[in-house]
Amino acid sequence: MAVVRDLRVLLRFQGFRRLLAVRLLSQGADGVYQVGLATYVVFSPERQTTAAAVASAMAVLLLPYSLVGPFAGVLLDRWRRRQVLLYGSLLRALLASATALLILGRAPDWLFYVSALCVTAVNRFVLSGLSAALPRVVDADRLVVANSLSPTAGTLAATAGGGVAFVVRLVVADSDAAVVLVGAALYLGAGLASLRMAAKLLGPERALVRPRLTEALGGTARDLAAGVRHIAAPPRREAAWALAAMSLMRFCYGALLVMLLMLCRYALTSTTDDGLALLGLALGISGAGFFAAAVLTPWAAGRLGPGRWIVVCAAAAAVLEPALGLPFATVPLLAAAFVLGVTTQGAKIATDTLVQSSVEDGFRGRIFSVYDVLFNVAFVSAAAVAALMLPPDGRSVPLVVTIAVIYGSVAAAMTRFARR
Repeated sequence: MAVVRDLRVLLRFQGFRRLLAVRLLSQGADGVYQVGLATYVVFSPERQTTAAAVASAMAVLLLPYSLVGPFAGVLLDRWRRRQVLLYGSLLRALLASATALLILGRAPDWLFYVSALCVTAVNRFVLSGLSAALPRVVDADRLVVANSLSPTAGTLAATAGGGVAFVVRLVVADSDAAVVLVGAALYLGAGLASLRMAAKLLGPERALVRPRLTEALGGTARDLAAGVRHIAAPPRREAAWALAAMSLMRFCYGALLVMLLMLCRYALTSTTDDGLALLGLALGISGAGFFAAAVLTPWAAGRLGPGRWIVVCAAAAAVLEPALGLPFATVPLLAAAFVLGVTTQGAKIATDTLVQSSVEDGFRGRIFSVYDVLFNVAFVSAAAVAALMLPPDGRSVPLVVTIAVIYGSVAAAMTRFARR
């Protein structure tokens, strides 16, 4: 396979191997830690979980990525990136250990969330540092391949870390603190792995002339605003519509995920362990839908065009989501998880394609920063809306119908734009 061949070539670069090891350990730890937080918030027997608590947890996990992300590069151009990976990983290990102690000590929720917020904020710097360091460990001819394979490997590591967390929680130790400590150990491993690289290997070059920090931060804000104006211009209007459509579909996915969490916790199972196992199964099936979308979308978008493929995805979700969701039964909901995995990821791939193909190269990074903000803010907003609409057991006909209407509106709007 071409992917295996490309990876084999990249692994000949010692720096790439070592940087990849840091990424795999770091993102594997992210998967463990995030599932540990979710199970503590939703499935702890001693806690009476509410949708508002779930929304708060999602805000803690996602907002730092959006708020810190666009400005992380400014600081990464001033700090040794190897040191960012080292100290960021050690700091996350310390903070994750503190989170475990807070879980054991039944600390107030606000203190628990502050600890988790700090971990996820540091994550943004580490992930940005991993991406910024990649050109320093591979040659220019293989940089595109490395940019494709390295983040994909990290995503797989995060997924595997989530699986490890479920296994630890269900099989090894019935303790959310134990899961979080496993994540802390992996963060520590990532920090130690970074020591295998020389401090100067990953840059940046000290000789480069940089503006003052305040000027750089202000310039970043102005650049983001310029990116928004760029994509809103008529030649790139289709990409702008696709971004809006994807944000709304991400909103729908987030609201339904909160509903699924509450259903697994209260309505569909009788014990927390059964609920946790059902949630793990549903997320695994949704992940299979993401994989199916990666296989199907290149063919479908090639035949229909990316914009029309978004229409198909939104229309399919508008029809199948209420049909499978309104019974509030296990098997239809698992089927819905797969359908929403396919449609959400299919629309995202099509949106990525439209943005990459229509936006000028000098604006592409800024547009994807805006995309990242929209993507995560939509998810957190969905959790907040779901918290207001969901009853304690998660069964909400109005929420299911509202989401179907949003999907239908996305399909209708994109169809109208395509015709126009």
